[in-house]
Amino acid sequence: MSIKANVDDIVIPSEERHIKMHPLDFEEFLWAVGDTTMMPFLQECFSARRPLGNALHRKAMNYFRQYLLVGGMPQAVVEYITSRDFAKTDAVKRDILTLYRADITKYARGYERKVEAIFDEIPAQLQRHEKTFRLSSIGKAARFREYEDALYWLDDAMIVNNCYRTTEPGIGLKSSQDISTLKCYMADTGLLISHAFNEKSIVDEEIYKKLLGGKLEFNEGMIMENAVAQMLTAAGNKLFFYSNSSRENAADRMKIDFLIENPVITSRHNITPVEVKSGKNYTFSSLRKFRRKFPAQLDNPLILHSGDVAEKDGYQCLPLYMTPLL
Repeated sequence: MSIKANVDDIVIPSEERHIKMHPLDFEEFLWAVGDTTMMPFLQECFSARRPLGNALHRKAMNYFRQYLLVGGMPQAVVEYITSRDFAKTDAVKRDILTLYRADITKYARGYERKVEAIFDEIPAQLQRHEKTFRLSSIGKAARFREYEDALYWLDDAMIVNNCYRTTEPGIGLKSSQDISTLKCYMADTGLLISHAFNEKSIVDEEIYKKLLGGKLEFNEGMIMENAVAQMLTAAGNKLFFYSNSSRENAADRMKIDFLIENPVITSRHNITPVEVKSGKNYTFSSLRKFRRKFPAQLDNPLILHSGDVAEKDGYQCLPLYMTPLL
């Protein structure tokens, strides 16, 4: 943001192209830890819809969990591959969060407090079942129009990835988006974990090891969904979700985590619904309702889960680490 502020009055030549630099994606993280063969293998299994098998799936999930905990900020990744110490890596991530706060104070001109209030509230909002950002948690009288610029600033600073509700899954999801209803994900999942444990100055190694093994009672759904948002964004997708909280009709009451526009547009079936499931036991009720309501618009739904490639009740289930391949 400091660079952006410093070049405000500089005319950029038309020959230059702006490129967004995201945190390392999962494939780049694998390269960093020294594995250049895993992602091509995952690509083969994805294309053939073939399970990896128990041993390789466990290995891929272990890499993926490391990626969740470390994140993709280059300085944090360098610390992790150098020391293999989660506590030291956490200290680096907290330094980055401190820099974010300094940037907010310095560059969010005129609405610093609103930006900081939203930033502080992100982990708590993502732990909610719906995960949509409720401004009422900041203040009873808070309204979207008062915080709109603050939300845009955080997105523009690439501190967050905003995911907007769409009212209909048709071509051009942006044309039916409801900008006042959104989910606010952290742009880096590793930073989210450090941000979520902000009551500790440093999250110790033991907590990280329990998180790595899935043995800590913690809202994994928040972490997994944030990671999927991060990976979809890195792959060039704009983030959209669908929800309907109808009190009159149970058939209309549903929530779909993400909607992806297919790369090749046809006359029908252009939108792929994606659901993120962190636990082993889950249902497909929202997807079933969604397919019945919008049969012409939807391509085959996808479930992203912690298991191997599988098919359940006619739905294609893919491991979370295959998200970049969507």
